[in-house]
Amino acid sequence: MKISATGSGGFSGLREHYELDTGELDQGASIEALLHSLDFFGAVPPPTIGADIGRWNITVADGARHHTVTFAEDGSPDSAPWQALVSQLRNLA
Repeated sequence: MKISATGSGGFSGLREHYELDTGELDQGASIEALLHSLDFFGAVPPPTIGADIGRWNITVADGARHHTVTFAEDGSPDSAPWQALVSQLRNLA
């Protein structure tokens, strides 16, 4: 699976970007398992409205399947699983 994750916004306006291929990572199977547990290809996180909130776009390509999820780093329980995914991607980059 190829993963592209871009985060931007928040008070500082910083931008982060990660490109990973799970097939090239020792921890690739654990990332794929996390994506599966999140039902990534069927997921639609709820929108969050507000200024100065960091937002992420995560795109995963697995063969012919492509899906993008957008979520806000607003500290809500709904964003927690997605934030856990971003944390793992940061650790691997």
